Amino acid sequence: MSEDIRVRFAPSPTGYLHIGGARTALFNYLFARHHNGKFILRIEDTDRSRSTDEYIEAIIDGMKWLNLEHDEGPFRQTDRTELYRQYINRLLEQGKAYYCYCSAEELESKRKLATASGKPPRYDGTCRDLKNPSAQIKPTVRF
Repeated sequence: MSEDIRVRFAPSPTGYLHIGGARTALFNYLFARHHNGKFILRIEDTDRSRSTDEYIEAIIDGMKWLNLEHDEGPFRQTDRTELYRQYINRLLEQGKAYYCYCSAEELESKRKLATASGKPPRYDGTCRDLKNPSAQIKPTVRF
């Protein structure tokens, strides 16, 4: 192995750094150092309703306290939104993705039904061939 090794720690800033996150960061940090690689900090801040700058700072402070210094970053996922939008549009144009208009309540109902049936919760493709989408629900893009 060589310096081609690049590992990342990608916490979601919806809360403070917790022991599970610290363990993952430590494992990746040690792996990168052992193989003379790079340890990258990427902040998964796409949950805009729960992500805060306070939590981002707390995560970075926690990493410093643990002496886990990143080689690159921190990068924020939201800084790349326009790039993601371009790829989403390409996938939609190619028919490799589609809009889903299921509400949060509908999706939760599907999860509960699958779990009760002993099946893993999985989206069933309801909107894959939808002809008349709901104007009241902001769509999600699915593959």
